Amino acid sequence: MSVTAPPTVLRRRTGIAAGAVLLALAATGCSGLGRTAVGPVSYTTEKDEVVTVHSPSVKGCHTMDPAGSGKVDNRTMIDMILYTTRDCSGRGTAYVATTFSDTNAPRALPWRSYSFVH
Repeated sequence: MSVTAPPTVLRRRTGIAAGAVLLALAATGCSGLGRTAVGPVSYTTEKDEVVTVHSPSVKGCHTMDPAGSGKVDNRTMIDMILYTTRDCSGRGTAYVATTFSDTNAPRALPWRSYSFVH
């Protein structure tokens, strides 16, 4: 004698299996998204224009206006490093903790790029 499950049990199992597959697909789809520094980074150009970047990626080097900036506000949730070069390299860096700002001295080189500490 063979025992078969009633139709409601089969539908429930099928629904659970389909839900598990959809959840797995959603999780793998979201894992490809890059992490961001939640919050804005603002800097002032030499023409006194304020540039604001909202939630930039924590990966890589971020360039600023070609002329650079003398004032940077880090309102993100991640610390950042400022560079005087356009490629986030070299000496003369500044560490700016989360929710802090940096203002250059009048004779200092302007900041031209930044990266995040992660």
